[in-house]
Amino acid sequence: MALHTPLTQGVASTTAGPRRRIYPWLIFALTFGLLISDYMSRQVLSAIFPILKTEWALTDSNLASLSSIVALMVGLLTFPLSMLADRWGRVKSLVLMAILWSLATLLCAVATSFHQMLGARFLLGVGEAAYGSVGIAVVLTVFAPRVHASLSGAFMAGTCFGSVIGVALGGVLAVQFGWRWSFAAMAVFGLILVALFRVVVTEGRLARYALEDTPNTTDEPQPPHGFRAPVSSLFTNPAVLCAYAGSGLQMFTAAVLLSWLPSFFNRYYHMAPNKAGAVAAVFVLLVGAGMVVCGIITDVVSRHDIARKWTTAIVFCAISLLCLGVGFSLPAGPLQLVLIGCGAFFCSASSGPTAAMVANLTHPTIRSSAFGTLTVANNLLGMALGPFLVGILADRLGLLTALKLAPLVSLVAIAALLIGKRLYPAGLARLAALHTPAAAH
Repeated sequence: MALHTPLTQGVASTTAGPRRRIYPWLIFALTFGLLISDYMSRQVLSAIFPILKTEWALTDSNLASLSSIVALMVGLLTFPLSMLADRWGRVKSLVLMAILWSLATLLCAVATSFHQMLGARFLLGVGEAAYGSVGIAVVLTVFAPRVHASLSGAFMAGTCFGSVIGVALGGVLAVQFGWRWSFAAMAVFGLILVALFRVVVTEGRLARYALEDTPNTTDEPQPPHGFRAPVSSLFTNPAVLCAYAGSGLQMFTAAVLLSWLPSFFNRYYHMAPNKAGAVAAVFVLLVGAGMVVCGIITDVVSRHDIARKWTTAIVFCAISLLCLGVGFSLPAGPLQLVLIGCGAFFCSASSGPTAAMVANLTHPTIRSSAFGTLTVANNLLGMALGPFLVGILADRLGLLTALKLAPLVSLVAIAALLIGKRLYPAGLARLAALHTPAAAH
C-alpha cells in the first residue's frame, strides 16, 4: 500500500480563513521538529565517539556498528512500517515512533557496556524507521501540490539540521556534564515535542484540513483512489532502479562524513570532543545547505528538459568525489578544510534530482511507496554501510586512509546514474504503459 499524498486544489477544505492557512504550517513545524529530534537522537553518538572509544576501549568497528545499526533498522523496516501506518493511522504511528526513539535514547544514557548501548541503538532504529516517509505524507496531506517539491526538499534537509544540533550540542554537554547527559537531553527534548504534537495534531483535525483529490465525475463506480499501479512496478523499471542505486550509493559518502568528521577533527586536528563536534556540525550544515541549494539549481536547469536532472546529479557526485578525494589527501590545514567543505556541500546534492527522477518514473498511486523504497536504498547502501565499512577500514588502515577511500564509492553512484539517464526514455515508456488498464475502464 502506498503512502497517500492526496493533494490537489480540487475540493476546498471546510475550514477557511486564517486557521486554514496557519494550521497546516503548524503541522509542518511540529512534524519537522520531530524530524530534527529524530536526527539529534541518532547523530549525538558521533560527538561522543572519542569519549566512548577511550572509556570502553572500543575499536572503530565497534563505534561504527553503534552508528550503522540504526540505519540498518531504518532500511529494513521503513517499507513495512509505512504500510502499517497507512492502515493503523499516521498520526498515532508518528506519536508511537517518537516515544519509542526517545525512550531508546534514554536507554543509551544509562547503558554501561557496548552491548547495552548496541541494544538501545537497535530500538532507536526501530522507532525512527518509518518516520521520514510517514511524516512527509502527513505534511503533504494539508498542502497544495504547487508547494510539494519545496516542502519535500526542506523536510529532507531537516535530517542534516538535526544532525548539526545533535553533534554540536552533544559535544558541549558531554564535556560539561558527561556523555550520558548528551543522550538524556535529546530524549527529554523528543518527549516534550511528541507531547505537544499529540495535543495539536489528531487524525480528525488532519482529515478536516486535508486537501483531497478532485472527485470522480463519471457515473462508473470506482475504488476510493481509482486505479492503483502494482507495487511490483517499483522494481521492474530499470531506470528507477538506477535512481535508487545512485542515490543510495552517493549517500554512502554523506553518511561517512556525518559519523566520522568529529573523530577526524579530534584525532588529526587535536580538538577536544566539544570543539570537534562543533566544527563537524558546520560541515554537516553544509551538507544540508547543499541539498536545498542544489535542488533549486536542478529545477532551474531542467525547467525545459527534465532529463537534465540526471546530468545535475552526476555533476554533483563528480564534484564531491574530486573535492573530498583531494581534500583528505592533503595535510591538515586551511586548504584541506576548504576542499572538505566543498565536498560536503555537494555530497548529498544529488538527493533532490534522484528523488525527482523516482517521482517521474513511478505511478502517482504508488509514489509514496516509491519514496519509501528510496529511503530503504539510502539507508542500506549509504547510512548503514558507509560508517560501518569505514570503521572496519579505520581499524586496519587508519581513519585518514579510510576517509580517503570512502569517496571512491561515488564512482559507482555515477555509473548507476549514467545508466539510468540512458534508460530514462524506456522507463517513461514503461510508466505510460501502466495507464493502459486505467484507460480501459
